[in-house]
Parts: sequence; structure tokens; C-alpha cells
Amino acid sequence: MTERHLQPLLHDLAGVVHAPTSALGDAAGQLRPHGVQGVFHADARVLSRAELRLDDREPEAIGRGAAGPHGARFVALARWLGDPTPDPTVRVERTRQAAARGLTEEIVVTSTAAEPLRTTVTVDLACDLAPIEQVKSGRAAVPLKAKTGGPGRVQWTADGLVVTVTGDGATVDAAGERAAGPRLSWPVTVAPGTCVTLRWQLTVTDPRAVVTAAPPGAGWAEPQVDADDRRLLRLLDRSLADLRGLRLTEPAHPEDVFLGAGVPWFLTLFGRDSLWAARMMLPLGTELAAGTLRVLARRQGTTIDPATGEQPGKILHELRRHEFTLDDRLRLPPVYYGTVDATMLWVGLLHDAWRWGLPADQIEPLLPHLEAALRWLDEHADADGDGFVEYVDSTGHGLANQGWKDSGDAVRFRDGRLAAPPIVLAEVQGYAYQAATNGADLLDAFGRPGADRWRDYAGRLAERFRAAFWVDGRHGPQPALALDRDKRPVDSLTSNVGHLLGTGLLSDAESNQVAALLSTDAMAGGFGLRTMSTDDAGFSPLSYHCGSIWAHDTAIVLAGLARSGHRAAALLLADGLLSAAEAFDYRLPELYGGDDREMLGRPVPYPAACRPQAWSAAAAVLLLQAGLGVYPDVPNSRVELRPLAGAELGALSAANLRIAGAPVTVTVDHTGHPTLTNLPRTLHVTAIPTPRTSSETPLPRP
Repeated sequence: MTERHLQPLLHDLAGVVHAPTSALGDAAGQLRPHGVQGVFHADARVLSRAELRLDDREPEAIGRGAAGPHGARFVALARWLGDPTPDPTVRVERTRQAAARGLTEEIVVTSTAAEPLRTTVTVDLACDLAPIEQVKSGRAAVPLKAKTGGPGRVQWTADGLVVTVTGDGATVDAAGERAAGPRLSWPVTVAPGTCVTLRWQLTVTDPRAVVTAAPPGAGWAEPQVDADDRRLLRLLDRSLADLRGLRLTEPAHPEDVFLGAGVPWFLTLFGRDSLWAARMMLPLGTELAAGTLRVLARRQGTTIDPATGEQPGKILHELRRHEFTLDDRLRLPPVYYGTVDATMLWVGLLHDAWRWGLPADQIEPLLPHLEAALRWLDEHADADGDGFVEYVDSTGHGLANQGWKDSGDAVRFRDGRLAAPPIVLAEVQGYAYQAATNGADLLDAFGRPGADRWRDYAGRLAERFRAAFWVDGRHGPQPALALDRDKRPVDSLTSNVGHLLGTGLLSDAESNQVAALLSTDAMAGGFGLRTMSTDDAGFSPLSYHCGSIWAHDTAIVLAGLARSGHRAAALLLADGLLSAAEAFDYRLPELYGGDDREMLGRPVPYPAACRPQAWSAAAAVLLLQAGLGVYPDVPNSRVELRPLAGAELGALSAANLRIAGAPVTVTVDHTGHPTLTNLPRTLHVTAIPTPRTSSETPLPRP
């Protein structure tokens, strides 16, 4: 029987991150040599084992918690040591801190025993330098042999990477059989009522790195938020701390910061993920958006290369230090362009950053890249000339699906059948419409030609979409998920259609119907928005893209609902997201199960989800913006206020948001009345609408 390799589970592991370094261990703080445990530096596991013992016995874990934005603390007991009483007298605390080029650990042994405590503290190590895709696929790796050098020092070297562990005051045993599993040892004596502190450090030298740590500092404004719903405060605090740990740059351009997608699988530059996260973070300033735009513009496609998916004007999907190979069916080159939506999302981020006040002198150098992105939309995005944006993997070993739902089984008909490529995704047509209109606005504003052409493109696309995508569903008319190879509507009901809200592609009546569809129990009966309706045959609550709930997906749709006045639907999703955050200790994972709320009373973890993950963490800021309802248009000197906060969500205020670079304060009282202070004099509030009830009036059936 062929051995089946399973992706390791990580939902209950304790993680720390300071990109490009991250570490995952068990609840006791141990890094064990199996699964996905270990220390990672970008795309390599630089330490596969770090097991703590006292006199060759593991202490018993009793608690853990955060230790700052990049750290974790673990508390354990050594009950076989000390006084023979019911109360433990020997306590072990282990504090782990991730750093840009490695990791540090501090071990504190405390004794309240009546007599001096003598014990030997050891840490057993191993390093396999396994590439991240080997770990992800569940394949085992062989530990490398270590070399010693200097007191308390052990080192591994391979493929240009140098990994060094140093134990302060420790002795090292790396001889014979221990060459592949060296041990740090500290014989200690702890006097009654005192403690002993031990330390060891891991450092990584990586001259071939394609991403590296960002300069110190958050890179965005730190908001001061007050909310009646305390869950939002806790979610923001944890999310912003995690986002600080995910900041990255390219070695040659340390000034341009972007967010790595997530720990552990995607801690690098991802076009779609980095763009969405930066877009969500705009209320805290435009610096992250500007850095992300420039990083991706430098790698914008210039030629046609079927092997990488590169096309002129196209924005990349992901960046790695080596080929990413999971199996014979998936082999991605180090620079891979297999994404249908990142190019349009790049245009959207440039436009939205402009609306929030990105200065003209930062926009103008990016205008040639904007024009190249629009040319891609015109010349390469529609391979068969039917007027829709589509994709197909022509290599046979790239991503079969190239929208944000990129698993191989993500595009299914209502009866569960897989759709055959080329695929025309619904939300991608919305992104294309928005990119065309956003691009036209930028071209006009900066005196560039072509705006009318792109507005005409958008108008024709809306007509084609209306004719081809709307189908009759269980709850009335609905946009199809996609069109398949034969241009048949893929008639399942999915969260994708929620991304159409706010793009301009839908009429008001169509938006009302989409809001009604997304408010049904089949879509919103879990802790957020399900990726697929429970009425569809392909639904499974733990399917990656066909029934699970993604935090960023829920937040994007929630924000679209809130801005378009669908208050009840938006509040339903907001409560689901906040309830999920509470269940996950306010570190929202990449995704979680789409079960009904009543099943466990809390969301079921998706066992291989990234955590922390950039667009899941940034979703907290998008939720804050929707609650406050602040929508600036700096080029046109106005700011709209349409708050979601009020009677149901409670009062909400945030100071130190950024509009046109200026710190502003937005407050929404219990009635939903908003105020905005410290707005630059060149800007004015154009509308403060009273809270509206939902207007989800279904369309008539065809």
C-alpha cells in the first residue's frame, strides 16, 4: 500500500513570529521533532527540535500566554523535585522571543523548597533545514549533523544557510550519536526562595534571502480605540501585535515594507494577500500601502512566460527562494504569477490609497505601472475574447484555480460537480469592473489619456455579467460562482458573490438581493460567512474553500454590506467574526469550520490554518472602519460617515486614525450619530446619514 503523507495539524500549537522568523511548539513550549513544530526562517526549518528537561524528565505544563508582540511564555512544574508536599515547590518558566534573525529563550527555575535544589537542565536540539513545502506535505526530513565551535555553541550549515545555537554557560554534547541531536546542559543549584535563569539563542545567516526583516517601528499609526463591545478592543490589540510581527521587506529595498501572508506556510510576499492586507490597513495610514505597491510594481511582469505565468503588466502571486514542490501535480517556480486577481487588486489599492491621501509625488512614479496593469486587463486577461476575465493553468503543475479560492476543488456546481477550466470567476469580474473605473479616475486626475475607454469597458462588462451570471437559486435569483469552459453558469451559492458589493458591477436591486442571499442561515449560520451554502452538494464545514469560514472573506463582505446600507446583514457577520475571535483568544486564524453555531457553541478549528495570518489580522482594522463608517475621498475634499456602530454594536470611537496624513478622531454614540474631529481644513464631511435599516428586498424570480 502506498504511504499517504498528511499535512501536519497545527491548530493547537503555540506560535511566535518576527518575520521572517517564526516558531511553532506544543502547549508545553516544547519543539518536538515531528509535524510542523520547529523554528522557521522564511522557507526553511532552521530548528526541528528544542526539548527542555530537568534530570531527563519533562516538566508538566500548566499554562501559557503571550509575552509581548513576538513572544510566548510557558509555565510548568517539576513535581518530582523539591518538598514532598501537595503543593508544588519547583516551577519552570520558559519565555520564547522571536527575532528577525533567530530566536532567544530564557528558562527560569524557581524553588520554594526548604532545602537547596540541585538539578541538571538540558535542551535537546536538532536541525533538518527542511524546505517549508516538505514540512507542509508531511514528509519526514533527516536531521543534519552538527558542528561545535566555542563554549556552549553548536552549528549547522547547508545551502548557504548557517544556523547557530549558543547556550550561555552551557556545555555541549555533540559527539557520536549526539551529532544529529546535540544537547545543551546546565547543572544548577537553586537556594530556597530563589531562582536561576538560563538562556540560549538561535541565529540564522542567510545571504540568499529573498525577503528580510523590516526596519524597527510599526509602520502605521497606533489607534486609541474605545468600544462598548470589548471583544473588538481585544481583537484589535492582538491583531496589530501580530501584524507587527509579519512585516517584511526585500533585502535591496528595506524602505518598502509589506506584510508576509502567514505563519508557517506563507511567510513571504504574496500579491493577493499582501494587497488585501494593506488595503484593510489604510485607516492607519498609507505607508504600508505605498510600500506594498512599490514592491509589487518592481516585479510586475514584462514578458510572456508560460512556465511562470508571467505576462506584461501582471502582478505576481508569490515569491520564494526556490521552487515550491508539494508533489508531481504542484510545482511552482520561485517567482510565480499564477493569480487572476492580484493585478486588479493592485489597481484597487493604488486608488484607495489615493482616496485616503497618498501624496501625488508617491502616486506619479506608479502611474506607468497602472497603465501596464490596465493593458494586461485588455490584452492578456481575456484569452478567448468573450469579454470576461478568465484563467487556466497551461503548465499542468501550477495552481488549477487562480482566484483567492485556489484549491483544486474550489469551483463546484450546485450538485457538487467540478467545473472545467478555463474558469470565469464572479468576483473577478467585479474586481475588473472596479479596476477599470478606479483606473479611469486616476488617469483623469493625473492628466493621462484613456479614462473614457476604461469607463466604456466597465459598462460593457456589467451588461455581459448581468446577462451571463444570474441564475435561479434556492433563495431566488443569484449570481453564479463562475462560468465554466463551456460558459455554463456554475450555480452554487458562495461567498464570492459578496465581493461584488461596492465594486459598482451590481445595481442597487441586485445588491439588495445579494445581501439577502448572504443573510440566510445557509450562508451566515456559522461564526461568519460560509464559503459555500449548506444547500449545495459540495458543502463540507471543514472543506478549505467549500464550506469553511475565512476571517478576511467575512470582513470584506461585511464591509461591503455596511457601506451599501445593509445594516442587519453586516451586523450579523460582525457578531460572528467577534464571537470567533473570542473563541480563538483574539488571534483569528486563516480559516475555521463552517458548522452551525449550536453544534459546539464555538467554531471548530481548521487544523492546518495559518495563525497569525495577515489578512485575518488586518480584518480587525476593516471591522473598525466599518463600525465607524469613515470613507474619505481626499482628492475630492470630502469624507463620508456611514457608521455601523450604534444601538446594536454599541458606541465606538477611535483616535489617531489617518486621513491625508493627519491624525483624526471618529466617535459614534449609542444612537449611531458620528462625529469627526481634527479633520484637515481642506476636507469636509459631506454626509452623516442616520442609521438605516436593512433594505434587502429580494429580486423577483426570473
